[in-house]
Formats: sequence, structure tokens, C-alpha cells
Amino acid sequence: MTSSDHGVPRPGRSPAARASGRGRSPGETPAHAFTTGVADSPAAAVTDKDKRALVSAVECTFDNLFTREYHQGERGEIDALYRKAKAKQWDVDLDIDWSVGGQIDRARDPGNPLNRYHVPSEGVFARLNAGQRADLGHAGAAWTISQFLHTEQGALACAAKLVQASPWLDAKFYASTQVMDEARHMEVYARYIREKLEWEFPINPHLSGLIDDVVRDARWDFTYLGMQVVIEGLALAAFSLQYKLSPDPLLRQITRYVMADEARHVAFGVLSLRETYAELTSAEIRERQEFCFEAVLSMRNRYLSEEVWEELGLPVRECAGIVQHSPVHAEFRRALFSAIVPNLKRLGLLDAGDGWLRARFGELGVLGYEHLEDTSVAYERMDLDHAPWDVVQYQHY
Repeated sequence: MTSSDHGVPRPGRSPAARASGRGRSPGETPAHAFTTGVADSPAAAVTDKDKRALVSAVECTFDNLFTREYHQGERGEIDALYRKAKAKQWDVDLDIDWSVGGQIDRARDPGNPLNRYHVPSEGVFARLNAGQRADLGHAGAAWTISQFLHTEQGALACAAKLVQASPWLDAKFYASTQVMDEARHMEVYARYIREKLEWEFPINPHLSGLIDDVVRDARWDFTYLGMQVVIEGLALAAFSLQYKLSPDPLLRQITRYVMADEARHVAFGVLSLRETYAELTSAEIRERQEFCFEAVLSMRNRYLSEEVWEELGLPVRECAGIVQHSPVHAEFRRALFSAIVPNLKRLGLLDAGDGWLRARFGELGVLGYEHLEDTSVAYERMDLDHAPWDVVQYQHY
């Protein structure tokens, strides 16, 4: 039985979107598109006032879908996610060992493997003294965690939107648990920044623009695709690298707890969209392929870290150019696609139509990840039950 048999609206432009004039025809270049050459440029100029604003508004209109079908478990895989999520609700105060110290010293340590991504050795970076390089390490760590924090608030808004906009009861139930997950992630990262790094950065313009687009779009499937599959998929890959490389036991503990939640979130997106995308027209699929490509470029480009160079008084364009062409950074950015490519393949977006998205990902050199397991299969192995005991020894649940 297909979703249309239950009277579920197709994930095209909703009445609200049509009334507001939002949405575009397949193939039409969106206002935020990235073309060759522009894709790797630093972010557009944003005023310091905008960067430091404590509150920003994103106008959004979408249909609130009520379901009168209350038979839980019709979508068994999503129901299983919901039951697992209920059982794995960890607590920031009870499960994390906040007594661990030394975070700033570890961030400033030139031997920290993560500093290879924040402190290149050529150009302007080669002229820095030991203290300046330590400042870069500290700033890089603070910037990274700050972007995680900002992303979690975007995910919180999208999860709340999915409670309202998803057409299925099982999805509404699961999305409600994700709202709590995202609030917890915001809490843990805000506390880590405040108490352990003592340095917070504003949201990166690339990230902010993408989150705004996802929240603003009236189509419920774009919330799944943009946040659950693309943004959280890239975040899951970044968390995995951080967990493997960080010398900070507290950050590793936090990251491992967050990873378990994030894997469920990404799996939720894949499982929810799989049957829906099988019913779309070729034109609708192409629009989603284009959106995915634009989104991953935007997320990749946020790792040019312009805010770090600006904060430390370094030449932003020169630093961004060095980072962009650094082999270490290039490999790091490619690794961010490790969860994206197999998930989009599972959804049929990689090869749909004329294989447009496959060709684009081929140009980026990331097709080597297509044979990995998609997250809807792999998420159970990322559960806290599979984490080392010394990392999750405070499981209060």
C-alpha cells in the first residue's frame, strides 16, 4: 500500500508554499545555488551585527498535517526507532563526567591530531610563532564545537516541524523523541563551550543559509532531506572523526553519546523518504538531486573556517585559500560524504534520471563511499550498547 492510499499529500509544493510564491521549477537556478568557481569561494560578506545577533527570524509557512489513523507500528522500522529512542534518553547532568579538566590545554597542544585541520603549515601559517599556533588550535576547537551547537538548534527546529508536518503517526512519535535529543545536544555543547573552552563563535554563514532554507521550505520531505539526511549525515561523519582523533576524554564521551542519537536521526530520514521518493516524478526527483548537491557544497564550504581567521586578525582570503587547497583538508572534506553518498543511493537519488547527482559526486571524488552501508542499516551498531564501557560508564538509564 503506498502513502497515497492513506490520503497522504504528495511532497510537492504545498498550498501554503504556492500561496507564498516559494518553490521553483526543476532546473531553475535557485537564489542560493553554487556554480563552478563560486562553490569554493569564501562566504558572502555578512555584517558583524548580523553575525553577533542573539536572535534571528526565519519566516516559514507549512501545512500542519493531522492524522486520524492511530494504529501505531504501521511503519515498523520507524516504530522500532521510536522504541529505541525512548529507552536511550541519556542525561547531560547524570551521564557525562564533567570533572574531567584540561580541555583548553589539549586544544592548544600542537600534538593534538585535530589541529592538523585547523593549523596548516604553509603561507601565513608558517610565519606564526608557537603561541599564535596554540591560539589557532584553541580557536579551531571552539569554532568546531560552536558550529555543532548552532547546527543542533537548527535540528531542534526541524524535529519540531516534523512532529507537525509529517503525515504518519509513527514518524510524529519518533520526531517527538528527536526534539528531546536535540535539546540535550544543545545543552551539552553549550555547557562544554562555556565551562571547558571559554570561547564561542557565531554561526558560519554557509551553515546559517542552509538551515534557513531547510526551515523555510514548506515541503515536509525537504525538512527530512535537508536536515535528517544531508546536514545530520555530514555531522555524523564529522562526529566520527572527532571521536577517533580527539585526545580529550570528555569530548570523546560527549561525542559518543551524541553519535548514537544522530545515527537514529539520519536513519529516520532515510526510512521516511524511501517509499515517498519511489513515487515522485522525474522532475521532482531532479529538483531534490539539485538541492542535495547545493546543500553538500554549502556544508563542505563551512569548513573553510573564515570566522577563525577573522577573529585572530589573519588575512581571511589567504587563509581560506590555503585551507581549500590543503591535501589534509581536502581529504577531511571528502570524508564528510561517507554517510551522505550511501544514504542518497538508498533513496534512489544517486542514479535517478540521467544520473545527474552521480556525475556531480564523481566530480567531487566521493563516489568511493557509495558501497558503504546506509545509516538505516548501520545505526544499530552505533548504539550506546556498542560503545566502550570507559566512555559510557555513566549510563543512568
